[in-house]
Amino acid sequence: MEHLQDTTTLPNGVKMPWFGLGLSGAEDGDEVANAVKTAIIHGYRSFDTAALYGNEKGVGRGIREGFQATGLTREDLFITSKVWNSDLGYESALAAYQTSLKKTGLDYLDLYLIHWPVEGKFKDAWRALETLYKEGRVKAIGVSNFHIHHLEELLKDAEIKPMVNQVEYHPLLTQKELHEFCKSHSIQLEAWSPLMQGKLLEEPLLVEIASKLEKTVAQVILRWDLQNGVVTIPKSAKEFRIVQNSQIFDFELTEEDMERISALNENKRSGADPDNFNF
Repeated sequence: MEHLQDTTTLPNGVKMPWFGLGLSGAEDGDEVANAVKTAIIHGYRSFDTAALYGNEKGVGRGIREGFQATGLTREDLFITSKVWNSDLGYESALAAYQTSLKKTGLDYLDLYLIHWPVEGKFKDAWRALETLYKEGRVKAIGVSNFHIHHLEELLKDAEIKPMVNQVEYHPLLTQKELHEFCKSHSIQLEAWSPLMQGKLLEEPLLVEIASKLEKTVAQVILRWDLQNGVVTIPKSAKEFRIVQNSQIFDFELTEEDMERISALNENKRSGADPDNFNF
């Protein structure tokens, strides 16, 4: 991982960038469109949205404006969206995918995820994602916020294994057992909220390591993600942060510092527990 556009190869051969821009919380319209366009201009190639975020239309606009500014084409980007909990039936998940395409103005998505593991519903939605994949309408399929037992339940009947599991992941929530399970099943782990919504930026150990390396705490955390083999998608709508967050390919953390950062783990979440969510 030496460049912003470096990729990991998913089990089906699809190349997924190690680093991307998360778009949760970015307002539809100018804010999200400008963030996407700016990120494309500065070298980002991966963008993560969801039906829940309500900004897919603006994401599509930003992509088109980014193409105009750079001359890139659709094949140069990796676009992810997610099916929301209210659409986790077979037919409703298929319809939700088409709605996401219509809003973004895209012909296909690179990755489509089940957003949360709603018991009794995610298997029907997974069948829909398998259909989309087998028909060539999406390049890769996966899940988000799945614990080991959710994955085990899904794998009992799945024809196609999830290629990605996007979960909350940061130094206070290292999810070691889940990561090992995913690696053993060739499922790529992806981090949302890698900076714990900014709550880690004053953590003394991270401040110490960042100062030593003349990097920001955010850059140290994001580098830690990558060196752990975890795809990461920090979110920001500000150009300065979008650029700064991506400047993590010109240094490496030592094995000792990697271990010290991992030892911060407290199994502490900033978001909902996938075993106890109510939305």
